[in-house]
Amino acid sequence: MDFIPTNLPIENEYPKLIRDRIPEKVKKDGREAKVRVAESDEEFLSYLLQKMIEESGELQHSEEHGNTQEELADVFEIIYAILKLKGWTIEEIIAVQKEKREKNGGFEKRLIMLERPQ
Repeated sequence: MDFIPTNLPIENEYPKLIRDRIPEKVKKDGREAKVRVAESDEEFLSYLLQKMIEESGELQHSEEHGNTQEELADVFEIIYAILKLKGWTIEEIIAVQKEKREKNGGFEKRLIMLERPQ
């Protein structure tokens, strides 16, 4: 599926992290993409986290655009990159997820808190 812009302000904020093949796609369109490589793991992580915010916003609007699977895949791609950067495995994160679910529950009951507890 092609990119469907949501016109969120964060989509137009630069500099921003892009996928590896974007510069060649831009060049095929007869344009030039000015890019550089993240200079450190810390900078890369910072841009990954910023990208997660961008993609989360796109995911929030994906039902109206009919591209929820694609946006979930984008979020997962960021998670994958963070795992690789940190040297963690998906199994480690699933174990933490399981611990948190056992302690606090999941979202199966679909509970919505109506106000801040007093």
